[in-house]
Amino acid sequence: MSSNRPYLLRAIYDWVVDNGLTPYILVDATREGVEVPPQAVKDGQVVMNIAVQAVADLDLGNDRVCFKARFSGVSRQVSIPIVAVLAIYAQENGQGMMFPEEVGPSPPDGGEAKPDDAGADDRGPTEDPGTRKGAPHLRVVK
Repeated sequence: MSSNRPYLLRAIYDWVVDNGLTPYILVDATREGVEVPPQAVKDGQVVMNIAVQAVADLDLGNDRVCFKARFSGVSRQVSIPIVAVLAIYAQENGQGMMFPEEVGPSPPDGGEAKPDDAGADDRGPTEDPGTRKGAPHLRVVK
């Protein structure tokens, strides 16, 4: 099956805009294929305003988010792979959605990752589940 991330991204975008709020995305700028102005990146991430008033030619595609935006008065093309989008939210109240990190690195050719590409054994821990001590529990931290 294809990823649900682009569909959820478009749905939350529409929901934020329909409620008269400003959609922002949080992007992992260290991911391969992210094309954003370097001066916008802080600590490996960038927050982008993707409201209709802030960008031109917005395309929330299945593989990439693309648009034109002005940075320090200069129009620049921005291109962000969907896997690099970490969250979409309303700037005014923070409501939105964080996305889980994709498993394994994104393949440079845009193809599907092969099992060897993950760099780790996907079978999980080698510990026998029956040897765990005690039942799992949650603790309230204040």
